[in-house]
Amino acid sequence: MNLQKLFEAQAELDKHIIEKKGLHGVNLLPNLILALQVELGECANEWRGFKHWSDDQEPRLKGYKEIKCKWCNGSGDDGTGMCPDCMSTGDVYKEYNPLLEEYVDCLHFTLSIGLHLYNENIATDLGGFRKTSIQDQFRTLFHYSTMLSGSYWNFFEYLIGLGEMLGFTWEQIEQAYFEKNEENHKRQENGY
Repeated sequence: MNLQKLFEAQAELDKHIIEKKGLHGVNLLPNLILALQVELGECANEWRGFKHWSDDQEPRLKGYKEIKCKWCNGSGDDGTGMCPDCMSTGDVYKEYNPLLEEYVDCLHFTLSIGLHLYNENIATDLGGFRKTSIQDQFRTLFHYSTMLSGSYWNFFEYLIGLGEMLGFTWEQIEQAYFEKNEENHKRQENGY
């Protein structure tokens, strides 16, 4: 798998955020690492396989979220009662995969951290390291997340391995990444 276009897209988003929020010269690495750890926890929570106390240990693979059309903002009203862009008469709900979305959030922060640590010297061809269980994979990722300055590439390869273990194809991951990247750009424009 080649990560070049993901690093490029993330660099563009990071630049947009830094400019929009006035963060030039600010050391963002501590925030990025904590955000990655939070997203890793949210991903594990959506996976649910560690919840031995629950009868519901199946991953959250399907959900719905409200989306607002950029033209009608969910009103559906362009004078005809139906928006010609979203073909809606009101709010629209989009199906999504919560586990994949949380995984992709981890990927976003992992890419940002790599850009912060390595700037132009980014490796773009990585494979996936795998442990024997998904629980061990998460624990390994949490371990490496505490020392990303020295173990970034190991972390990244275990993250790729986690995606494989969760059953995601690289095509699914890439598509979800770019959808979330676009959403993140919109959030910056709308004052997220």
